[in-house]
Amino acid sequence: MRPFEYIEPRSVQEAVDLLAAQRGEAQIIAGGTDLLSEIKDGTASPRRLISLAGIPGLDTISDTDDGLSIGAMVTIAQVAEHPGVGSYYTALGQAAAQVATPQIRNTGTLGGNLNQRPRCWYYRHPLTVCLKKGGDRCFALAGASKYLCVTGGDRCYIVHPSDTAVALVALNASIEIAGHSRVNTMPLEKFFAGPGPDLARENVLEAGELVTRVLLPNANSGVDAKGEGNVISNTSVRSRYLKAGERETGDFALVSVAAVVTLEGNTLVQASVVLGGVAPVPYRAREVEDYIRGKEAGDVDPAHAGSLALPDARPMADNAYKVNLARNLIKRAVEELIGG
Repeated sequence: MRPFEYIEPRSVQEAVDLLAAQRGEAQIIAGGTDLLSEIKDGTASPRRLISLAGIPGLDTISDTDDGLSIGAMVTIAQVAEHPGVGSYYTALGQAAAQVATPQIRNTGTLGGNLNQRPRCWYYRHPLTVCLKKGGDRCFALAGASKYLCVTGGDRCYIVHPSDTAVALVALNASIEIAGHSRVNTMPLEKFFAGPGPDLARENVLEAGELVTRVLLPNANSGVDAKGEGNVISNTSVRSRYLKAGERETGDFALVSVAAVVTLEGNTLVQASVVLGGVAPVPYRAREVEDYIRGKEAGDVDPAHAGSLALPDARPMADNAYKVNLARNLIKRAVEELIGG
């Protein structure tokens, strides 16, 4: 591990300016639970770490006219324990409570959880130069693929490891990004980037940009699964997050699901179903959403809903189990939300 400089800016603008001035040489550090392990393993080697810990306002959760604002430096434990999150954004509270271990939840931040790097063995190994690290091939194609994606892979077959991202996308959250000359807000679903021309990235952050907060829509309005910012008033919203891992606690998801339904009376006027652990980005199960949407709750067959997921799955040698696991998790989530 080479020496690095640790810098503590006192404002978002100062942090952005530092990033812009030191392109490629500096990285943002929040809780450090992922970045520091990358530095120790040699996967990352920044010359400077720019800490967000001293910037006022990034560590708060606050009500807004439109919903709830969660600063990027709010810890995962604070998200899990916040009464408003638990009551009105249940899937997010459940997802946060299942992140890693209590020690990591008390240190890791929401912004860091959304920006964490993939867990692929070949990417994480300091002596393996895979495609994602500038090499000429993906070793997982002929190697260990048990934990990798079953859809959406293109030369690189990572899965995004964030629990909270899956719940937040299902809840139609937005993300606020600060850059050198502006602050931009976009749907969180559009923040993540799958394998493309630049395999080194997992999101749309440009050099000199950082995440400042996550914004959740009003819990008393329906979730627009199309991501167009529309809401449905006078409704009841229910959500769940379920996770399957090799260990009951302290593990990354093999597969996870966040499901959100919006009811008007007994009619499911909206549905949002998002899977984790199956794709390089949180994966929206649109066929399941389309099946649920518009039905009376009693007319939904949870098993059939689950069976519709992942029609585009192309499992690798060791991970076909993820398809049935995802379908069964969706079945369970739908049962918990509407009965069955």
